[in-house]
Amino acid sequence: MALHVSSSQPFEGLTLSPTQLFSQPLGWFKDQLELEAAGLGGNLFDFYRFVHDSRWIGGTTEYSALDEASPYWFNGLVPLAFGLGDARIKSQVKYYLDYVLDHQQSDGWLGFETTRTTRGLWARCLLLLGLIQYAEADSTEADRIVDAMHRYVVLAHSMLRNNFTGLIVHGNDTFDTAGFGVGRTHEMHIPLQWLYEKYPRNNSQIIWETMELMIAGGVSWGADWRTFWVEGVYPTVLYDTTPYDLSWVFIHGVNMAEGLRYPLAIYRMTDDPALKTQTRTAVDLLAKYHRSLAGTIIADEYIADLNPSRGAELCIAAEVMFSSANIYQYLGDNDIADWTEQTAFNALPVSVSADWWSHQYVQQENQPWSRNLSITDPLWWDVDSYSNVFGLEPNYPCCTVNHPQAYPKFLANAVVGTADGGLAHVFLIGTDVATTLSNNNAVSVSVNTTYPFGLSLTYTISATSAFPFYVRIPTWAESTSTISGPSNGAIVQVSPSNQGLQKIGIPGGSSTTFTIQLETQPRVVTRANNTAAIYYGALLYSLAIDFNTSQTPPLNYHTEAVLDNSTTDSHTYDHVLTPTSIWNIAIDPSQISIVSSNDSTTLKNPIWTLGAPPVELRVAAVEIEWPTAFGTAADPPLDVKMTGKPFSARFVPYGSAKLHMAHLPVVKLEKLELV
Repeated sequence: MALHVSSSQPFEGLTLSPTQLFSQPLGWFKDQLELEAAGLGGNLFDFYRFVHDSRWIGGTTEYSALDEASPYWFNGLVPLAFGLGDARIKSQVKYYLDYVLDHQQSDGWLGFETTRTTRGLWARCLLLLGLIQYAEADSTEADRIVDAMHRYVVLAHSMLRNNFTGLIVHGNDTFDTAGFGVGRTHEMHIPLQWLYEKYPRNNSQIIWETMELMIAGGVSWGADWRTFWVEGVYPTVLYDTTPYDLSWVFIHGVNMAEGLRYPLAIYRMTDDPALKTQTRTAVDLLAKYHRSLAGTIIADEYIADLNPSRGAELCIAAEVMFSSANIYQYLGDNDIADWTEQTAFNALPVSVSADWWSHQYVQQENQPWSRNLSITDPLWWDVDSYSNVFGLEPNYPCCTVNHPQAYPKFLANAVVGTADGGLAHVFLIGTDVATTLSNNNAVSVSVNTTYPFGLSLTYTISATSAFPFYVRIPTWAESTSTISGPSNGAIVQVSPSNQGLQKIGIPGGSSTTFTIQLETQPRVVTRANNTAAIYYGALLYSLAIDFNTSQTPPLNYHTEAVLDNSTTDSHTYDHVLTPTSIWNIAIDPSQISIVSSNDSTTLKNPIWTLGAPPVELRVAAVEIEWPTAFGTAADPPLDVKMTGKPFSARFVPYGSAKLHMAHLPVVKLEKLELV
């Protein structure tokens, strides 16, 4: 099953395939989805109060008046269930689907709320996203899903026409007193544009007007992202003293990750090219001022600056992955697809335990402890001191229920259709794809790779008729990268377009095999105050820090009391990680060597754990004085004072280093033997 995030008006090259793509994961990525299914994501339905006892399915529990918890879960578990073909997870989402649709209220409302004061539209956006993915994956459910959506849209339209009821809080309304929904009005557009294009049922005008009203409501409240993604308006830093005259919704990290989708949501309705240009501006502004080395947004929960001690919320990584995949399908800029992979292979896995049974609320580029920091003010904005702990709900439960969407949707957008009737492999994970292109051309694609841990990709493709196939070549790949085959087995250099797409003509009636070998070298990215970070391929690298782990029963995010057994599982614990090796170093990035294991073709499972990835780096380093602040590493010292002799430091992929130091002072050291 594949939910593509855009289905019309993409850049010249990519489009939604005319028929459905069925993608299945292979290799290490399949391992990850299976771990997710066996971990928190796949078990929340059975025990976690905000899903198991959700009011959406007849229970009594919600974590806020937004009523968003189980819709978040549903939005992520549908693509997980069908991406894996997992019968147990399918039964969970089927139960949820049946209950919600069977209990649709007589006026069309989807959900349990019965009064104007409690009926908010925001959580319905998440539900509808889950519903359209379900309809795409299981056509036997499409009619009843579409029926329910049309009944709901008619009601939502009438509510919005009545002074934006359900979106803007009036009087004693309680559904969204903080204003999250008005900052996310465009999130209704993906499901409603899907409905408008595929199943309009003579209801097109109401669907269209509902989308327009959502935007108009946000604008009237003061949450128009078109006024924010502007040079000179966008805040380059945020401190207590920073002048700022726009709504708070813009500086909230998760809102910002979702707000990247706002201009394109409107572009699909207006064809205004300025909105595509503004989207590129938004990407550039974010990259310059608030994007972390791992690919997420530094925001805890509000944006700050590029300080490596500032946190990045896990929800942000999931939303950045979805937004950047969306944006790439419109703009086609190769660096945006690189960004999706950067987040998927660094920011997301570093905040999730290797077995997928616990997660952090925030992580930092420099994080030598995972523990209760006791005090966070002024280290973070609006984040509790417990948020570095790996646990069930180390802070607000949104990350518990929302993080499962990230990898399944990444899989769903790994292969997309092209405007010339072909296919493109844009996110380079291993996958099996089966689809039917135009003229009943039955196509199957199998990609065998350990990417990003290895740089070789072997494709086996069969098709009834000839068609064009594309592979995205990342921007960091060197010109010595090669393709062998498919016509005569010759090895030639890749020659991708300016969008990074290498075209391969696939003949009909036979199987075609070819291999792409990417070539690269470690890359050093410099940051302020004579600091730097190191990448190799799509992976950020970190100092390997050994640690001890202690575990305790999980705490309630709100009361900090031990959670009742009714909402925990035998696998759910909170984990404190304490370093047992040095973390306070400076590096000489002019001295780096690559160290590969003897067998880099077979990956360990789980892969995102210290020592599992097959490629490590050795970097010249020296121990230095590095003070702590608020219970963790202080800012990188400006005055570097060495306290030991230079040595060869072990660097590992950031996602595997649950304790990590990746943003480090630079010094010049004597020539070392790096082993």
